[in-house]
Amino acid sequence: MIPFLDLKAQYSQIKPEIDAAVARVIGSGHFVLGPEVTAFEGRFAGYCRTAHCRAVNTGTSALHLALLTAGVGPGDEVITVSMTFVATTAAIIYSGAKPVFVDVDPVTWTMDPGLIEAAITPRTKAILPVHLHGLMADMDPIMAIARRHGLVVIEDAAQAHGAEYRGRRAGSIGDLGCFSFYPGKNLGAFGEGGAVVTDRPEFAHRVSLLRDWGQEAKYDHAIPGYNYRMDEIQSAILNVKLDYIESWTEARRSAAEQYNALLSELPFARPQPPGHARHVYHVYAVRLEERDHALSLLRDAGIGAGIHYPVPVHLQRAYAELGYRAGDLPVTEMLANDFLSLPIYPELQPEQAAEVVATLRNAAMLRPSEAVGARAEHPQSVMTWSHNRRAS
Repeated sequence: MIPFLDLKAQYSQIKPEIDAAVARVIGSGHFVLGPEVTAFEGRFAGYCRTAHCRAVNTGTSALHLALLTAGVGPGDEVITVSMTFVATTAAIIYSGAKPVFVDVDPVTWTMDPGLIEAAITPRTKAILPVHLHGLMADMDPIMAIARRHGLVVIEDAAQAHGAEYRGRRAGSIGDLGCFSFYPGKNLGAFGEGGAVVTDRPEFAHRVSLLRDWGQEAKYDHAIPGYNYRMDEIQSAILNVKLDYIESWTEARRSAAEQYNALLSELPFARPQPPGHARHVYHVYAVRLEERDHALSLLRDAGIGAGIHYPVPVHLQRAYAELGYRAGDLPVTEMLANDFLSLPIYPELQPEQAAEVVATLRNAAMLRPSEAVGARAEHPQSVMTWSHNRRAS
């Protein structure tokens, strides 16, 4: 058996530290927004290379508060992508604004900057790129567009702890950056958790107010707010794990390199991070046309695998009222049909990765003449793909 994710293995390595941290909080009698939260905020801000961090109860709450802090509200539009978890869209709707989707790049699988300006209207307030699978979106052109049009940029970095773009950390380039600490994330709590990072002190202050009922001081409510506070136990656990995030990230990157080498002769499109990027591989996804068959073979062999994400947000029933139809975002829809996520975590052993690839190698659907690269002949140029192409 090879699990898709092995949180028990991670816990076993740091059990004494985790147990001591939890016991410390229990013994303190201080359980919400206390010294553990403050310590984590300072350390995580430093890790992200930002001036400020405000911890909250979920990554979705982080996105919601970042949008509100940026002044997004009813009647506004936020440009984002549909190749993401539904929380990205939900947070925009929570703020009262309308999500406007643009397609993703067929090589990086993140927001295509070349499509943004055509989506801007007088109602556009913000751009919300998603750093998918642990690879940051192409931030320089996104920021340039935003500055030309007076828009705020909020990074959805829920899958990108420690990822880098031209030497800058995820969350540090936009006006605000949002993280999730859901247990399966590269930096995961033992429950829910999230954070907003920023270099702007006024933004950090407003997030502080919004997460705690709008309070300037106890029972002094300056603005309407929310109960989005992080608890002390989650912060204590994250403080322990933060000491290991870099070694875990490098282990993930080593596992991805092994997958790349083992898969190089197979007709799968593999992750192709640009040379200026540090991909942290929250997800290692490949693309293949007979995805569902391969998924079945892996599961039959006792190998955990998944799909991120089988139905893009713009085609979800919950968001039908936004008016999108199949064919509106062709690259996103193609990826949703082709993506297959393989097991990847710091504790994954080389022989386990080899077993995963051996199972794929034996799949009857591997027909090089019909590999994903053949789609370069598609009449719509936006759908072209070569799995040997590398982004510059």
